[in-house]
Amino acid sequence: MDLKYDIIVIGAGHAGCEAAAAAANLGSKTCLITMDMNKIAQMSCNPAVGGIAKGQIVREIDALGGYMGLVTDRTAIQFRMLNRSKGPAMWSPRAQCDRAKFIWEWREILENIPNLHIWQDTVEELIIEDGVVTGLVTCWGVTFHAKCVILTAGTFLNGLMHIGRKMLAGGRCAEPASYHLTESITRHGVTAGRMKTGTPVRIDARSVNFNLMDTQDGENDFHRFSYISEPRKLKQLQCWTCFTNEEVHNILKSGLADSPLYNGQIQSIGPRYCPSIETKLVTFPDKPQHQLFLEPEGETTNELYLNGFSSSLPMDVQLNALRKIPCFKDVVVYRSGYAIEYDFFDPTELKHTLESKIVKNLFFAGQVNGTTGYEEAGGQGIIAGINAHINCHGGEPFILNRDEAYIGVLIDDLVTKGVDEPYRMFTSRAEYRILLRQDDADMRLTERAYKLGLVKQDRYELLCKKRAAIKELVDFVKSYSIKADKINDTLEQLGTARLVHGCKLIDLLSRPQISIENIAPAIPAFQALIDKIDFRKEEIIEAAEIQIKYKGYIDRERMIADKIHRLENIRIKGKFDYENLNSLSTEARQKLMKIDPETLAQASRIPGISPSDVNVLLVLLGR
Repeated sequence: MDLKYDIIVIGAGHAGCEAAAAAANLGSKTCLITMDMNKIAQMSCNPAVGGIAKGQIVREIDALGGYMGLVTDRTAIQFRMLNRSKGPAMWSPRAQCDRAKFIWEWREILENIPNLHIWQDTVEELIIEDGVVTGLVTCWGVTFHAKCVILTAGTFLNGLMHIGRKMLAGGRCAEPASYHLTESITRHGVTAGRMKTGTPVRIDARSVNFNLMDTQDGENDFHRFSYISEPRKLKQLQCWTCFTNEEVHNILKSGLADSPLYNGQIQSIGPRYCPSIETKLVTFPDKPQHQLFLEPEGETTNELYLNGFSSSLPMDVQLNALRKIPCFKDVVVYRSGYAIEYDFFDPTELKHTLESKIVKNLFFAGQVNGTTGYEEAGGQGIIAGINAHINCHGGEPFILNRDEAYIGVLIDDLVTKGVDEPYRMFTSRAEYRILLRQDDADMRLTERAYKLGLVKQDRYELLCKKRAAIKELVDFVKSYSIKADKINDTLEQLGTARLVHGCKLIDLLSRPQISIENIAPAIPAFQALIDKIDFRKEEIIEAAEIQIKYKGYIDRERMIADKIHRLENIRIKGKFDYENLNSLSTEARQKLMKIDPETLAQASRIPGISPSDVNVLLVLLGR
């Protein structure tokens, strides 16, 4: 066996799979080490991918040549586009997936990537020499050597599970934790901390009265996660909703004395935006009910996931409370919910490439950076994999800006602001969300990935063809003149005002009642142009219409982003002795010393850095 690699990835969760695939596809000899090959890309909690802002991240991963979008489409059992009532900047795809098929789709992909080996084992120690990682040692005493190591260990580092007062070591239910690895890293000066997350009860569908629940159907239009996927093949299933009540709340409250969240057993911080049911009761004591979502775990299984009922209360409390909800009167569960504590590392000690500032060639991605969610992990994984390959073979660091991708926002937030709770992406975190829509991730990122070598020629040609088709539609509506007498009857039928004078077609399409789909039949030349499109027609029409209707907003946000880029281009790393800059506030000096930002724009985003501090730095740069 040759145990020397360019890149070793520790952990085969969502970050690890994307990291290993990217590095190997770029040409690095890569090894992915996992405790259990049958749990590759396991969906540890919710059997779903996407959601608000998370769906955009998955489309970005796909646009960069990653696999999460493809795997999701192949295993989807329900798809929905969230936030349709809002503007396209907020539209977010989400899919329920078959948990078991998701694992095997990923495994089949990974096993067939050239340059990629998989090794089943547990890593116990990194080998670090003179501040550079050179390899690792596993629990079976096997030594690997590598130019770069990517750590994506999820919740496994010193993982500790809680159900009531009962504690059990583990990285996931029925899976062992990873020991000693954290200590082998922190002894070199890397800062670690503890976080907490949780998961809800899993329910047997045969014990549920679905007649007492509301159904939530999916959608089956052209939308998908991957820009190159075929239509979904699995049977599309329903989800269901119900509500807790006062009886449920009283039983849950009776168990708070035994809750590890409130009896001092758990000291670490849990996710603000995905709280346990007991946290909801304490935080919102006057709320009489909380909505729950019952979601299928697969196409054929009876196992259901109860979204909104994450809990670490004693098992009997969880079960007795559930049985006070009418649809769960006779409920049978496969397993109870639990909480888990795990180690993470301070992400402000990372570069934007996700390489450690302290240990050269050591990269961190996923929950070990203080994030939560499969999508956030996958986004970090592909960036870490790309940059580890660049470290091995040369080239400029691959960094996404905040106006290029939600992945760029995510990583910049992590390395600039750090985390004091598990980080979750939202559209509100992105100041340029009109530029970062789910429909145009390929337009933003695929050409960059092609130049890198991660996207192949055939996919790049598909992008060029799509871009040309969109441009042709947009150019047509800008130049085509409409006569009032030819269109007024159609306008009246569509519920919008008649024209007094002629206008350009683009002016009509700016009206909310008018769409390309409903106006084209009345304009033969326009319809003929649409009929010429022989691939991804609905996708192209939607993208063109968004560009037409929201042009003013898009242009304005692009102008603002370009102004900020001027600060991004002003590099300040290594130019100041912050400790002795008395013209800065004490807080600013402390924060700048800790983060040591690369650019003036990054400095401006550090919490505690005021506009006056930025101006001081600008003046000093002028001197």
